Amino acid sequence: MFEFWLLLCAYLLGSFSSAVLVCRAMGLPDPRQSGSGNPGATNVLRTGGREAAILTLAGDLGKGSLAVLLALLSGASLQLQGWCLLAAVCGHLFPFFSSLRGGKGVATTLGAMLVLHWPLALIQLACWGILFGLSRISSLASIATALLTPLFCLLLLPELIWSISITCLLLLLRHSSNLRKLISGREHRF
Repeated sequence: MFEFWLLLCAYLLGSFSSAVLVCRAMGLPDPRQSGSGNPGATNVLRTGGREAAILTLAGDLGKGSLAVLLALLSGASLQLQGWCLLAAVCGHLFPFFSSLRGGKGVATTLGAMLVLHWPLALIQLACWGILFGLSRISSLASIATALLTPLFCLLLLPELIWSISITCLLLLLRHSSNLRKLISGREHRF
């Protein structure tokens, strides 16, 4: 029963849309109704500016971190902490509070990973940063990082390969429209 409540709490934390809350508080358009329609930091940057995007990013990182931190502080096993990461990301992707219409999950995943296993999180961040620096395409960096993360996990944290691989698979599925745009050469650059 303890595990159920931790997972539910992680899912509900993930369900809070930082993008929607930030845009509402700053009097900006709802990110689900403008730009790409994605309630995430990249779309908020395009439609609402840098300050709103930074606050959105901080909120998404924070809710992922908090979900795993609560599991850690409650004495949950490492495996259960990994499943809490997945639950928080599922909350972000399919939020209870927003009719199951959420974002792409990259920042929430990174926030959770920072608490779960910070060396792996730093590798993910470096991978994303290098790929974004070379391509100037956020989605390409996210897709490639999601593809590489299970390999990094297998080397550094094999006991969490299932929860992290499923999380990465969900991230890839959420980026399917970006992948189609990349293939057709229509994806946005910064």
